[in-house]
Amino acid sequence: MATIPTIGASDISNFDPSRPGAKAQIAGLLFAVVLVDQNTLIAEANHAAENLLGVSEKRLLGRPLVEVIGPLDSRVEARLNMVDAALVARDIMLNNSADEVRVNLTVSPLGSYPGWRVITISEVGYEETGTEDEIGISQGAPSILAHEIKNPLAAIRGAAQLIARKLPQPDKKLAKMITDEVDRIARLIDRMQMLGAKGTETATPCNPHVAIRSAIATVRAASSNSVEIYEGFDPSLPAVLANRDALEQVLINLISNARDAASAEPQGQITVQTRFVSGLAFSAIRLGRAVRLPIEITVTDNGPGIDPAMRDHVFEPFVSSKQSGQGLGLALVRKLVRDMNGSISHDRDTRRGLTHFRLHLPLAKSDQG
Repeated sequence: MATIPTIGASDISNFDPSRPGAKAQIAGLLFAVVLVDQNTLIAEANHAAENLLGVSEKRLLGRPLVEVIGPLDSRVEARLNMVDAALVARDIMLNNSADEVRVNLTVSPLGSYPGWRVITISEVGYEETGTEDEIGISQGAPSILAHEIKNPLAAIRGAAQLIARKLPQPDKKLAKMITDEVDRIARLIDRMQMLGAKGTETATPCNPHVAIRSAIATVRAASSNSVEIYEGFDPSLPAVLANRDALEQVLINLISNARDAASAEPQGQITVQTRFVSGLAFSAIRLGRAVRLPIEITVTDNGPGIDPAMRDHVFEPFVSSKQSGQGLGLALVRKLVRDMNGSISHDRDTRRGLTHFRLHLPLAKSDQG
């Protein structure tokens, strides 16, 4: 006769109904998780998989995995056809995507369920990797350098102001040019110091469209080139939880970069779009918990795109594709976005010749329900 298992008192005492189960844990992961059956048909997919593949779970179910993410390298496909084989594949391309999405893929067979496997897919160079301490180490150098430069700058500015008092009116503009350039460098230094700062921006409910329109107006006023800027707003979008000044600075940087890229085209265009995508992104690594970032702001340009060799490094300090660039703009963007508990990423639509920078932000608390 079979022995009936019993539940001891210790088992009951250790049971915590508030603890998230496996399904909740998988749903909150930053990387895509897909369950496939013995025929390599998709049986389940988490939110991150829906986001990465651009297809809802309902439309994924029952489809062959390779049909969704392939065609793949022949060696990878051959391994996938071995239903009991594990696999780790790094830096492979999702070829069915219009965007250039390079990913790492793992296949884990479930020993207790022959033929069933768990597939994980994570983007290569995802910007939210690393701990706060690691990022702080890489960003400490700008702050130290800034401190050493600021004092002589103040002396140069003061001397220019004294000289301006003794110059005839026609020559005062030369002294003003000196002070203006010193102020510009000082602002650059301030940005360098911000990269190493550990403080965060105060976030309050903010209308994203007001910040976007203000940023567009600033960029237009600063340039006379012929690049057109278009708006594609969702008017029903709720307030985001962000720092208004920081958000506007982020958007100015992104739109300015897009303008510079698009100006290389005969008919340069920029489109700034907003939309609500429930469950699109999470920021669990930084905050230690899953946080919904359903508000998406996308800045798109039809420029030539980022050099492929630099695409995984564009958010790092002192990395720039511009001949006169300091490589601080996007590093500052990432810093400001992280301080607002948001996420920033980019991708290239090679088929349409478009570059997208996607900003994801949390809802204002009053809108999170």
